[in-house]
Amino acid sequence: MLEAFILTVITAATPLMLAALGELVVERSGVLNLGVEGMMVMGAVAGFAVTISTGSPWLGVLAGAAAGLLTSLLFAVVTLTLVANQVASGLALTMFGLGLSGLIGESFVGQPGIKLQPANIPGLTDLPVVGRILFGQDALVYLSFVMIVVVSLFLFRSRAGLILRAVGDNHSSAHALGYSVIKVRYLAVMFGGAMAGLGGAYLSVAYTPLWVENMTAGRGWIALALVVFASWTPLRIFFGAYLFGAVTVLQFHAQALGIGFPSQFLSMLPYVATVVVLVAISGNRRATLFNTPACLGQSFVPDR
Repeated sequence: MLEAFILTVITAATPLMLAALGELVVERSGVLNLGVEGMMVMGAVAGFAVTISTGSPWLGVLAGAAAGLLTSLLFAVVTLTLVANQVASGLALTMFGLGLSGLIGESFVGQPGIKLQPANIPGLTDLPVVGRILFGQDALVYLSFVMIVVVSLFLFRSRAGLILRAVGDNHSSAHALGYSVIKVRYLAVMFGGAMAGLGGAYLSVAYTPLWVENMTAGRGWIALALVVFASWTPLRIFFGAYLFGAVTVLQFHAQALGIGFPSQFLSMLPYVATVVVLVAISGNRRATLFNTPACLGQSFVPDR
């Protein structure tokens, strides 16, 4: 019972962690992209469609990342080149992604998918309790752990990460020092889109290998809340993703155990937890502002 619960928490947390890590880098550059849900759902439909068409879940995963990246480029052009409002553009991107994914995926509804197979290490995967938990996950789960380390090292131990954080904290000063603010932000937005696409592809290729319209079910919004919950630090993304993953899974286990709560109440638990966490964080304004990029959501037009 405990093993099954932990395994389902890991699979529920992985897409949240991938998408939140991407958005963390985007926001550290000073860009607020509220279109994570739209990029995730585009990654989900592209991943499923390519997997079904080619028979290869790996190609589906790559297609999901590419779809998220291309969708994010649309946001980048509108907000960074055309200097449109980032909040409105992000909301529009979510609606665009939900609508387009429904159109693209209409012919795939009801088709059985091809699951990305988990690892199977002889002698280790078969160990009691810890075997499947530590050595029986699929590659994207392990990738999510690796990306926590990679993003941390990039942001706080590399010159490129220092430049990105400088752009997010004071884009005018970064520009005066000769750094291309728009280029840095383009690259950050593209990375965030690819990570959101990976999170979406995980849903349709590994988590539940099928396609249904709007299958992300608000996970993009939870990923956005995770970035604030983590105070813009990668390690806290890990703990936050698994916290929200546990809350998500809890509703299914509660229903299976026959706990006498309405199913509608259990279904809204992850979103209630999101609101509660955000309210709790807002109470400590000093801690919230400490890591918040000073130029978050502010447009930049280089001097001509």
